[in-house]
Amino acid sequence: KRHLGWVVTAEDLLANLESGDELVLDARANPRYVGVAPEPRPGMRSGHIPGSANVPFTDLLDANTGCFKPVAEIRERFVKAGVDHQSLVVSCGSGVTACVLALGLEIAGMLEPKLYDGSWSEWGSRDDLPIVTGD
Repeated sequence: KRHLGWVVTAEDLLANLESGDELVLDARANPRYVGVAPEPRPGMRSGHIPGSANVPFTDLLDANTGCFKPVAEIRERFVKAGVDHQSLVVSCGSGVTACVLALGLEIAGMLEPKLYDGSWSEWGSRDDLPIVTGD
């Protein structure tokens, strides 16, 4: 069952393109976000949701231990991505690694995001939804 306040749909994000009320954070690796790496799912378009910011989930983790980095470093990474006081939506390839961003935001004591669980597997497969490439 969906928690209506916590999960957003593609249609919600399409409306957000007009309003700009929410900042979408994309947890995928940068080459996938900018559209230069092929998507792992055949036939899927490459790129990202217009207006989204890229915060690869691995940026929040220590490469040696796999644990979250110190709180100050996590906060700094989110601020660099434009996280301020705006409502947030986290997204990724399939709705799983976006949850790493959500937990990172919680650890850093920042804003509680909503989850776009359809993520790129939905957005990138629908020709009726706009995409952009590059940073």
